[in-house]
Amino acid sequence: MKDHPNSVYTFHTSLGNILAFQEDHVLKIKNIRYARSERFKMPVPQKDNNPEQLLHKTPVCPQKVSPFLDRLIQKTNIDDFQPDESPQYLTITRPENVSTEDKLPVIVWIHGGSYEVGCGNLPTSDPSVWVKEQHVMVVSVSYRLGLFGFLGGTEDRPANLGLFDIIEALKWIQAHISNFGGDKDNVTLFGQSSGGDAIAHLMISEGVKGLFHRAIIQSAPLGFRKKRQKMSQEFFQNTDFLKDEKDPLTMVEKYDSYLPSFRKYGLKTAMPFCSQYGFPPLCTEEESVDLWKKNASKYDVLVGYNQDETAFYIKTAEKGFYTYLHKKILDKMVSVTTNSIYANPINNFAENLASGGGNVYQFVLSSITQNHSIGASHCVDLPLIFSNESAWKNSVLLKDTPWSNIHLSGKKIRALWAEFAKTGKISNDSERPEILKVNKVSSNH
Repeated sequence: MKDHPNSVYTFHTSLGNILAFQEDHVLKIKNIRYARSERFKMPVPQKDNNPEQLLHKTPVCPQKVSPFLDRLIQKTNIDDFQPDESPQYLTITRPENVSTEDKLPVIVWIHGGSYEVGCGNLPTSDPSVWVKEQHVMVVSVSYRLGLFGFLGGTEDRPANLGLFDIIEALKWIQAHISNFGGDKDNVTLFGQSSGGDAIAHLMISEGVKGLFHRAIIQSAPLGFRKKRQKMSQEFFQNTDFLKDEKDPLTMVEKYDSYLPSFRKYGLKTAMPFCSQYGFPPLCTEEESVDLWKKNASKYDVLVGYNQDETAFYIKTAEKGFYTYLHKKILDKMVSVTTNSIYANPINNFAENLASGGGNVYQFVLSSITQNHSIGASHCVDLPLIFSNESAWKNSVLLKDTPWSNIHLSGKKIRALWAEFAKTGKISNDSERPEILKVNKVSSNH
């Protein structure tokens, strides 16, 4: 590695020269292309000795700007992003000073966003604080979403292309991460929401042997995974006319009119895109639980949810009647939907893995601030891990919550998660914040 003016570094690798930028005592190796794809085609690995980096904008799969996420976190500045139908890039964040003998544990961030929005490299998921504190490496992965990555059903429009993208990123990590000080034999997948759902399904995917060793799964909506075939097929057929549309942003704008009906398909329409059973690299839905049990001993798993997952959706809704209902009714709605979409399915998932001989830890996160109007809602775990105050300070999710509370609780959680990524264990003696309960799941749980 060679030092350059303006805190720019060059890694001389088997891929060629890769640039890194020093930012507050970490190195960021930004937006390296790991694969390419044509529309509705399998990803093709990026050739060695032909590095490609996108340095000045963040590549994203074409997507809608989400008013919900703008309220939840902060308003999206679309000028910072470069839409690309082939968004297979990754960003590496590692400590600035690493000895040549040091092999850093590799944590691979798989972002959420209902398989529909987001990307790996966002200010709200900047891992710099975590990397500095715990001396780990974080690789943030972008992959195809929505129509481009998670809706298919024919040879011409295959399902699960986004999963294949992530698998290709994991292959790239195995081949090249040692160039940057990472340990390819200690790879932990870390995902929240649909990112966690993707990781759960990568555990039962074909073609992943040896690509990762541990999994941290936060707030995966596993209650949405069952009995989706009819809904997905209808959505797929209704949007088939868009497949030859030249402008991908036009495709994104038009599919809104063909989203599945809540009256017909219920709560699962909240996530119209998803990994699809019965298509490569996945098994059928009926085979899934047995396969999780069979594969349980291959991966150390830390899985859990927030106590009030659906509260932000229900208690701050800008449309509809929810916010006019009595608090007790709203609380009951939050409890019922959190249990059906998150808590109960995650409990079952953890118990199935443990019964298959897996090393499984389970957590529940409660509200950062007592009597908070929203409580521990979906995404409240993210600022605890990604302690980027400037990105989160205006979030409605954290309204009236002192940043010092977030940072102090988050520091303890970051230490626990790093301990798990390094060792596959969480010691009973390791300090836990009051808002977190985490326990080993026994096989007779």
